[in-house]
Amino acid sequence: MKKIVFITGTRADYGKLKSIIVAVESSKKWVPYVYVTGMHLLPDHGSTYRSVLNDNYDNIFVEHELSLVDSMDTNIGNTIVKMAEYIHKIRPDIIVVHGDRIDALAGAIVGILNSIIVIHVEGGEKSGTVDDSLRHAITKLSHVHCCANEESRRRILQLGEPEEQIFVTGSPDIDIMLSSKLPSSKLVLRENGIPFDEYAIFIYHPVTTEVESCDERISACISALLEAGHNYIVILPNNDTGSQIIRKRLESLRDNKRFCIVESFPFEDFLALLKDSSYIIGNSSAGIREASVFGIPCINIGSRQNGRYNPKILRNINTVEEDCRSIVEAIGTYQDYQYVSYWFGDGHASELFLGMLERIERVVSPQKVFVDIGHSSWGAF
Repeated sequence: MKKIVFITGTRADYGKLKSIIVAVESSKKWVPYVYVTGMHLLPDHGSTYRSVLNDNYDNIFVEHELSLVDSMDTNIGNTIVKMAEYIHKIRPDIIVVHGDRIDALAGAIVGILNSIIVIHVEGGEKSGTVDDSLRHAITKLSHVHCCANEESRRRILQLGEPEEQIFVTGSPDIDIMLSSKLPSSKLVLRENGIPFDEYAIFIYHPVTTEVESCDERISACISALLEAGHNYIVILPNNDTGSQIIRKRLESLRDNKRFCIVESFPFEDFLALLKDSSYIIGNSSAGIREASVFGIPCINIGSRQNGRYNPKILRNINTVEEDCRSIVEAIGTYQDYQYVSYWFGDGHASELFLGMLERIERVVSPQKVFVDIGHSSWGAF
């Protein structure tokens, strides 16, 4: 049986990978290994590695010896060193990484330098901040690509990747969203001591290319939320540069009864809360991707998700600047944005992933190639 290592560094990418890890674990040809690193390890971010451990996979390793500081470039170096030690020990046939985080880039680097096939989940997308650069770099280091839709597939082709190694599988988390496995939101609210009957969700991450104005931007968001007068479940940000500024401002809301501030939720709990929320507001990709599946209105603030969606397709999204008045006005019209879309997948990603493994098993080489535009089977772009 062949070994596949799944790299997870955040609560978000674990939610994306979970359904395909479960699918691979049920296979008779592949053995999954789950390597837990990055933000999962940080107590200030909820020690979310516990959620992975609670899922009781046969092969889980939590990298407790990793040293993390408030510097993304230092962290990726430290991550590569520790991850390489693990990969040298396990010697997998495949490494699976997701998205655009430094943990995924570390996994792709370790894989390519050890002649291990790297599968990249959800490449080929556009957003904002440094995430675009990281995502496209991971694509160029990876051998096989499982993307969410045709638009992403075409971008990966444009990056010079072989057509036969690009697969449209959809986003794996939608498998969970459209399943019957979600808990009730009332149960999640009760277990977390959240007293709201109606609520919206606020998630705001730092924009690394605009970090100098981070304090001003989060202050405008908070002013708008206070003025709106709704109940908010506030999920604290990731650990990108600038996160401490945001956390400090949000902590000032803890004594306000209309705000419940939470480090993190297990993925299914978050989805249950999102499904029954009035709207989601902030700059998280959850507002672009997951919210659209449930038809939940999204007030998308600022530039972090620039380019990630087509407003003609995802009509549940209203994008505004980080300006108090603009945000308040958007909150006042959130009910106009209740639209469902399956643009990022229809709930069959895990079975398509297994089918992809069968197809690539004998044909994909660790040697990367670059396909020139105009010299391939798909012709000029």
